[in-house]
Amino acid sequence: MATALHHLSDYDSTQVPDASNMCFGIVVSEWNQEITSALLDGAVTTLQKHGTLPENIHVKTVPGSFELVYGAQQMTKNDGFDALIILGAVIRGETPHFDYICQGVTYGIAHLNATQNIPVIYGLLTTDTLQQAKDRSGGRLGNKGDECAVDAIKMAKF
Repeated sequence: MATALHHLSDYDSTQVPDASNMCFGIVVSEWNQEITSALLDGAVTTLQKHGTLPENIHVKTVPGSFELVYGAQQMTKNDGFDALIILGAVIRGETPHFDYICQGVTYGIAHLNATQNIPVIYGLLTTDTLQQAKDRSGGRLGNKGDECAVDAIKMAKF
């Protein structure tokens, strides 16, 4: 569903399983840190809201969005995670770099989901402008980090 039709932070909390016995890994990109930090805050807050203990949320950073795939792949080797969340933001520029990064990350995360034993939640913002990224990282359209945390809890119980 298009974000314009769905507020990213709106969900029915009664439909979210208890996460008090769950452990999550989060891989977050340092690039566009203003945006990715807000996404991370949303994800961590939402996981804790649903019972995840702070010590069961493990955050690793990578330099850019392309490195999210490697970071997530390395974290799948840890048997203790119930799900992983990747968080990044790619904002369109003047070159086709945007397309290559978005496509590479999307294919990489899809491959991990098809080959690993835990879900890897796709939290990569792919926007045309900085304002669109701000709107989706705690702004007027909510926080994609919240949505990813809810998805991770639900998929961990799948």
